[in-house]
Amino acid sequence: MASKASLRAVPDGERKTESPKSILESAEAGSRIDELRAMRRRLAKAMDDPNTPARDLAALSRRQLEIGREIEAIEIAEDEDQSVIASDDDEAWDGTGY
Repeated sequence: MASKASLRAVPDGERKTESPKSILESAEAGSRIDELRAMRRRLAKAMDDPNTPARDLAALSRRQLEIGREIEAIEIAEDEDQSVIASDDDEAWDGTGY
């Protein structure tokens, strides 16, 4: 007798993982960060492939690191808690403070 998959409630903080988009799909329909993530996945796949020529690994690794930094910068900019840009309201100027 085959067992049935049981259903369960998804707890807060856990979300369904979406299937990765291709680089083309991300470029046409997704955001910049979606495109960068797709490119990072493609580079990682090429770096893991034993048939990738050794001469290409340095360039692939360098680009992988660059893309990782770009993704991190976008994520930090989107997260106000980690952003270096303050979003405080302006204070009234009383003419003193020189």
